[in-house]
Amino acid sequence: MSAFERDPDDVLAELEALLLADAPTHGGRVLSYVYDSGLPELDELAARAARLVQAVNGLDPTTFTSVAAMESAVVGFARRVFHGDAAEVGASEAGADDVVVGSVTSGGTESCLLAVKTARDVWRVARAGTTRTPRIVAPTTVHAAFHKAAHYFGLELDLVPVEPATGAPPPAAIEDRLGDDVALVVLSAPSYPFATLDPIADVAAITASRGIALHVDACIGGFALAFWPDDLPHWDFRVPGVTSLSADLHKYGYAPKGVSVLLTRGRDRQRHQYFATTDWPGYPVVNPTMAGSKPAGPLAAAWAITRVLGHDGFAELTSQAASATRELREVIDATEGLRIVGAPTGPLFAVAVDDRVPVDRRVDPHHWADAAREAGWHVQLQPGRIQSDGTRLPHTTHFTVTPVTDAVVGELAGALVDAAERVRGVPAVDGRELVAGLAAQLPGGSEALSAASAGIDSDGAAALLRAFGLLGGDGAGGAGGALPDRMAPVLALVEALPGPLTERLLIELLARVVEPRD
Repeated sequence: MSAFERDPDDVLAELEALLLADAPTHGGRVLSYVYDSGLPELDELAARAARLVQAVNGLDPTTFTSVAAMESAVVGFARRVFHGDAAEVGASEAGADDVVVGSVTSGGTESCLLAVKTARDVWRVARAGTTRTPRIVAPTTVHAAFHKAAHYFGLELDLVPVEPATGAPPPAAIEDRLGDDVALVVLSAPSYPFATLDPIADVAAITASRGIALHVDACIGGFALAFWPDDLPHWDFRVPGVTSLSADLHKYGYAPKGVSVLLTRGRDRQRHQYFATTDWPGYPVVNPTMAGSKPAGPLAAAWAITRVLGHDGFAELTSQAASATRELREVIDATEGLRIVGAPTGPLFAVAVDDRVPVDRRVDPHHWADAAREAGWHVQLQPGRIQSDGTRLPHTTHFTVTPVTDAVVGELAGALVDAAERVRGVPAVDGRELVAGLAAQLPGGSEALSAASAGIDSDGAAALLRAFGLLGGDGAGGAGGALPDRMAPVLALVEALPGPLTERLLIELLARVVEPRD
C-alpha cells in the first residue's frame, strides 16, 4: 500500500506548470535576480552535488564531516580570491589578529547581518557598561540588508549622502561622522544601485587610524571584480584597514541560491560572530550563522563549482560578462536621451534620463524599462531618492549583466534601442499627481491618506492597495496575482508616498500574495 496521496509525476507536472508563470531564469532575458553562466553543464553539476547531500544537516560539521571539508574549501577559495590568505598578508605576520577566517552563509543578507552582529558585540566588549547605542556609518547606497541589520540588532544606521553625479560618498564626509560610538563603517564593492566602487582604501586609512572596523560589502559583484579584466583600485584584503568582507557565491559564483561567504580578519574578532549556549538540557548549541539546521545543498553546489571552474574558469566567465557590459554601455551611451550614472565598476550599471537634451528627446528610464519588458526583456526599475542633504538621486533602470548576456547582447541592444524610440519624449509619471488623484477617490480624500501614514491595519492597507490597482479582489497581487503591465506608475507611487506608508503597503502586498486561498 502506497503512502502517497498523489502520483509524484502529477505533482511535478503541477510544479512545471507553476514555473511557466515565472520570469525565465536562463537565456539572458532577465537582467536582475538571476546569474546565468550560460553553461547548462554547470547547472547540472550543482544539481548533482546538491542531490548527493540532500539528507545532510549542516548544523553539525562534527557529525557530518563532509560539511566541514566543503566549507573549509569554499572559504579557502574565497580567501585566495580576495587576497586574504597567509601568503598575501605574509605568513610570518599572520597571527590571530591578521589571519583571515570565514563562514559560509545562506546569502548576502545573512553575511551582512553577521558582520554587523560581530561588530556590535566587539564594540560592546570594548566599552563594557556603556548604555549608548552603537552606530553604523555607511553611504545612502549601502544595501538594504544593513537597514535590516541595524533594525534587528539595535544599532543606529547613520547614512552619508553620496555625490549624485558619481554615486560615491566623499571620504571626508564619512570621517566627519566618526566617533567613539561607531561600531562599523560599511562600503560597497560595488554598490547595488549605481555599481560604484566606493573609496575603500581612502576610507580604510581613516578608520584604521581610529581603530574602527570597516566592512566591504562585495555581495553582488565581489566574485566578478576579483576576476575583472580591467585594473581596479584595491578594495579587498589587500587594503590593511578592511576588517571583514562579504561576497555571494549564488551571484557571480554561479551557485544556486543561497550561498555566500563572510570573511573576517582576525580569529578573535570572528569568534564574536558565533552564538553558543549550554544553558538548556539538550545538546550544546554552537552556531556560526543565524540558522541551526540548514541544508548542505547550496554549499555542496558552490564547492563543486569552485573546484571545477577554478581561477581560469571564473576568469573566462567574467570576461564574457565584461564584454557584454562594454557593448551594452556603448549602446546606451549612443542612445540620445539616456545616460549611465557615474562610472560603474563591474558587470552592473544604472541608467537615468539625460536631462541635458531637449525635453522632447529625453527617454524616461522607467517607461523605457516597461517598453523593454513588453518586448520580453526584464530590467529592474529603481526609485529616485532625496538624500538628507537635499540632493536627489535619480530614478533609474538597473542592469545586472551575466556571462550568458554575451550570447544575446546583439538582440538585447536592438530591443533597448527600439524601446527608447517608443517612449522618447513621454514625460515621467508624476507620483504626486498620481497620489492626489488616487486620494481623491478615497473616503476622506488626502486627509485619510495622510492619516493612514500614521498607522494602518491589514484590511486598511489592502483597501489602499486595491485603490491603487495593486491588489485583486481575491487578495492576490494585481489581477489574479499578476503584476501591473506597467511598473513606472508603481515606482512613481513608491517615490511619492510617505516612506512608512509605502513600506506598510508593500508588506501587505507580499503577505497577501502568499496567503492560502483554500
